[in-house]
Amino acid sequence: MLGMTPLSSIATSAYTDLVRLLKDDALSGVEGKPTLKTRGDKGYWYAARRVGTETRFVYIGEDSAETRTRIDRIEELRATAQTRQAERARLVRLLRAEGMTPTDRATGAILSAMAAAGVFRLGGTIVGTNAFRLYEGELGIRLPLGGMANTGDIDIAQFEKLSIALEDQVDPGLAETFSALKFDPLPALDARRTWRWAQGGSGQLVEFLTPAFGEESLRDLPALGVSAQGLNYLNFLIAEPIPAAALYRAGVLVQVPRPERYAIHKLIVADRRRDGAGSLRAVKDREQAAFLIEAMAEDRPDDLSRALEIARGIGPRWRERLEASLARMPETRALLAGL
Repeated sequence: MLGMTPLSSIATSAYTDLVRLLKDDALSGVEGKPTLKTRGDKGYWYAARRVGTETRFVYIGEDSAETRTRIDRIEELRATAQTRQAERARLVRLLRAEGMTPTDRATGAILSAMAAAGVFRLGGTIVGTNAFRLYEGELGIRLPLGGMANTGDIDIAQFEKLSIALEDQVDPGLAETFSALKFDPLPALDARRTWRWAQGGSGQLVEFLTPAFGEESLRDLPALGVSAQGLNYLNFLIAEPIPAAALYRAGVLVQVPRPERYAIHKLIVADRRRDGAGSLRAVKDREQAAFLIEAMAEDRPDDLSRALEIARGIGPRWRERLEASLARMPETRALLAGL
């Protein structure tokens, strides 16, 4: 099995505090009167403000007790923004000193710019290895060194239905944001739709994805103002996302999949890689899944068990892919069987 190095209790506490302060900042920076709108059996908070003769609605988030508590404290949060900035910087320094992996400068600049534009506030979720790298604080363990945590790509996923339903858009637009960071759009089969950008010199890639249910075609994400590549199995991954803090400057608030869903999803996609289940990418998928499953089997067995049960219950094709990957991973199979 893989070796696990836990973070100190100081680091795990500091990380929790950093996420809380970043969430406070996300609300305190929104101008306008908080307004609750209902859609079906769910509520969604917006900040309403006049722009010329029109009212603009800025999306805050889904209704919850935590969101309502912050809204009740919104004036206090606005008044203490400068103090929080200094405290966040201190916590990031502490977390670096405690051995947490900082976000590299290039990735941090991109995530920071997307956060400022509203990508994560509007439901954008980091997927792929950049999400894996952000699980340290959530799980209280050090990331392994080596290939399974290496990446140059940033993949952002959003539900198409959510993107259409939100009465808000990124500001500034992502084409402007990426241009300022020296990213160029990459051509797609449909010349009217852009879903990938590459940074000159570094070769870093940003891609946008959305769940597909059958045909994996390009779709539009109006809230983000981009197109996205549809992918099957992605709906399972980005359901119920969680906040995370990237260690860049005074911290960047982003959104990532739940780690148990990430692990189970990696077992599925490892078996559907176009270059084969024995490819380097499939091996990396299985390594990440094995690491997260071992990390969570002791402390969060119920979360893992629930995610596995949901995936298996979706259909026979899902079960076949899971079993095919686990057939190559006897130790991981045994851990899951013992939940």
